[in-house]
Amino acid sequence: MQLAKAISRYVRISPRKARYAAGLIRGLNVEQASLQLVYSKLKGGRLLKKTLDSAVANAETQLDARRENLRIFEVRVDPGPILRRAKPRSRGSSVPVNKRTSHFTVIVAKGTEG
Repeated sequence: MQLAKAISRYVRISPRKARYAAGLIRGLNVEQASLQLVYSKLKGGRLLKKTLDSAVANAETQLDARRENLRIFEVRVDPGPILRRAKPRSRGSSVPVNKRTSHFTVIVAKGTEG
């Protein structure tokens, strides 16, 4: 089985929220997955679609595959580094604010198996 991969790193969305969009496309072919991401109202869907398009372009270039014959083999959303900030609160205190980041990995496979 021939595979093509794309990785997006340091994406400014929480991994927990991005995994909702990843669950929508897991196991689909590329055409259906692209439609799912375009018409979902999730921010993670919009960001994940860019990574999916990159993986498809890699498959077309490196594997000489057609878009119709590609299937999503693996979608992974891993946590990235956390940007730690502080928010001022009453009486001179502060509370932490964690700005989480994600790493997206999309692997597409040539052929209908998978």
